Amino acid sequence: MIDHVRPAQLAEWIAANGPSLPLLLDVREPWERQTASVAPQGFELVAIPMGEIPGRLDELDPARPIACLCHHGMRSLRVAGFLAQQGFEQVANITGGIDAWSHECDPSVPRY
Repeated sequence: MIDHVRPAQLAEWIAANGPSLPLLLDVREPWERQTASVAPQGFELVAIPMGEIPGRLDELDPARPIACLCHHGMRSLRVAGFLAQQGFEQVANITGGIDAWSHECDPSVPRY
């Protein structure tokens, strides 16, 4: 199952998903991350563009909580679904993406 989490609810999702350090998986392209990015707070941040996920799946721990992030939440939803199909159990999509992050959590994050 995929959880749908607004950026403002991420800390609550992290707290509810056990003691291990969760992973925020940024699936945007490098130019997007250069334009706007988040600072890790209570999670590890890893960037793997969506198109590279299948070939780099072994870099991700299926036992670890993973929240997926993109621009508005559509690519991250696809990646979250793919991870769930691959046996990842604690997967969330950050609904609204980094655009919503800027609005809900950190207005210093540029919107694009």
